[in-house]
Amino acid sequence: MNHYLAVLKKYAVFKGRATRSEYWFFVLFNFIISIVLGIIANLIGDVWNILTMVYGLFVLLPGLGVLVRRLHDVGKSFWMIFVSLIPIIGIIWLFVLMVTDSNQGENKYGPQPTGATTV
Repeated sequence: MNHYLAVLKKYAVFKGRATRSEYWFFVLFNFIISIVLGIIANLIGDVWNILTMVYGLFVLLPGLGVLVRRLHDVGKSFWMIFVSLIPIIGIIWLFVLMVTDSNQGENKYGPQPTGATTV
């Protein structure tokens, strides 16, 4: 939960680097919250559908920010997001980049995030 809140605190920060755990915990909690809101929206109705859409808009910029910082952590540019536009292969390649180990030490996007370890 700390990683999720840390990403929200860096609401629209696209500079720097993000660890794998920061990215994946954000994705996990975002997925769980979206599922819960979706279930509630199906049970209650229109008002919750609007709240679900508002939540989606609220986490759009933090989600893009942590994605860009994660790409920076593996030494890739923001522009690598657009590789996901290639059907099937692009999504797989972006997934591979998201699970790749951090670059050790400092790279051109900044110092190694604290807590980043290699396996």
